[in-house]
Amino acid sequence: MDSFLDVLVHELSSGWPSGEQLARVGIRLLAAALFGAIVGIQREQAGKAAGIRTHMLVAMGSALFVIGPLEAEFSREGLSRVIQGIVTGIGFIGGGAILKLRDEREITGLTTAAGILMTSAVGVATGLGLLGAAVIGVVLTWVILAVLVKIEFQMNRRKGSKQSVGG
Repeated sequence: MDSFLDVLVHELSSGWPSGEQLARVGIRLLAAALFGAIVGIQREQAGKAAGIRTHMLVAMGSALFVIGPLEAEFSREGLSRVIQGIVTGIGFIGGGAILKLRDEREITGLTTAAGILMTSAVGVATGLGLLGAAVIGVVLTWVILAVLVKIEFQMNRRKGSKQSVGG
C-alpha cells in the first residue's frame, strides 16, 4: 500500500510548474481570458448567442492547447500539428453557429463563427507568448464588430432609402 501512496503522491505532484513557469502560464491564461472577455462583452451587448463565457473559454482553451506542448517542449512540427487541430475544432464550433433560415434566403451566424475563430487565434497567440499580437488582434476585432457594424448599418439605410426613392 505504501508503494501505491508513493506513486499517487508522485503523480499528483509531478507536472507542477516551477514558480516562474506557474507565473508565465497563469499570466497567459488570465490574459487569454481577458482578451476573450473583451470580444465576448461586445457580442453579448449585441445580443448574440456566443457571448462573454463562450469567447473566454475559446481563448483560454486555445491558449492552454498551445501552452501544454510549449511547456512539454514539443518540436515546432508537433506544435504546428496542435495548432492545426485547434483550427479544425474551432471550425467545427463555428459551423454549428451558422444557420440557414428555411423560409428565407438568409444565412446567419457567419460573424459569430468568424468571431470565435478570431478569439481562438488570439488565444493561440497569447499561449505562444505573443501578447502584443494578441492585443492588436483584439483591438481590431472589437473595432470590426463594434464600430464597422454602425457604418454598415448607415450604408444599408442609405441604400434602402435610395431604392425606395428610385422605385
